[in-house]
Amino acid sequence: MLRFIIKRSLIAFVTLFAISVITFLVFFAVPSDPAQAMCSKDCTPQRIQAINHALGMDKPLVTQYIEFHKGIFVGRQFGDPPNIDNCPAPCLGFSFRTREPVFNIIKRALPVTLSLVVGGAIVWLTIGISMGMISALRRGSPFDKFAIGLSLVGASMPIYFFAMILMLLFVFGLKLLPFPSYTALTENPLKWFQALLLPWIALGLINSAQYARLSRSQMLETLSEDFIRTARAIGLPKRTVHLRHAFRASSAPIVTQAGIDIGVALGGVVITETVFGMPGLGKAAVDAVPSLNLPIVMATVLIAAFFVVVANTVVDVLYAVIDPRVKLS
Repeated sequence: MLRFIIKRSLIAFVTLFAISVITFLVFFAVPSDPAQAMCSKDCTPQRIQAINHALGMDKPLVTQYIEFHKGIFVGRQFGDPPNIDNCPAPCLGFSFRTREPVFNIIKRALPVTLSLVVGGAIVWLTIGISMGMISALRRGSPFDKFAIGLSLVGASMPIYFFAMILMLLFVFGLKLLPFPSYTALTENPLKWFQALLLPWIALGLINSAQYARLSRSQMLETLSEDFIRTARAIGLPKRTVHLRHAFRASSAPIVTQAGIDIGVALGGVVITETVFGMPGLGKAAVDAVPSLNLPIVMATVLIAAFFVVVANTVVDVLYAVIDPRVKLS
């Protein structure tokens, strides 16, 4: 197990390194002028040259790449453009527009995305897997037909449309909830819960549709296996057969899908955050793209890649726990 974890960690490190190189090259492939964005009105050629020198933008690409990653661990020393201070570790650069350290922006946005994704994942995994299992065990029943129809509706409905329906119904119609406005959990737990309730429901119900279909199909396939017939023949209780044997054997594809979905979502659930006005990573990236605020875009891409790589590594390790036939070496 330890050897496998070390091996997967090394592969993850190489993957993240490759992603960082590609992202850095794309960063410079975009036709933009950071100095022009930072010096506002008094943009003389000498001023633009001074800002580029202070930011290190006039150095070779290899040097800039090394200094960027060096800044993450030990910080960076910049020159002296207006309102730019030296950047302590972890340094991801400065916003071209607000001149705020990117790390501060990420530190403010990451808890929002974490709160949204963790709550949404609990909703979609609980509802989706439960509905799929019950449908498989009651195949052909009215509940099964209802669940199949509901999952088809959920899979075909855009989340922005469903989110608007929820807000029209519960915020503007029945007025049971306030308009979503994120409040930190440490400041006011009740307002934090109220602000995230509708985004959790929208994200969870839409994503639960594919888990209902996936868990139903996997459960039906597993229930037809010989070892399930053997377990029933020797008189094991239905609860043991269904939960301990059938569900465990059918859960590997579900764990794979959940790992990918959660990893991607932690990089920013762009549509959900934008519709509900949640200041998370996805919304920060979307707001940065039109203004070519590339340090923020680059930081969010690297963070999203980190979450996806880590999620896939965790899923690989969980395989051995779920399925004893899987050997880690």
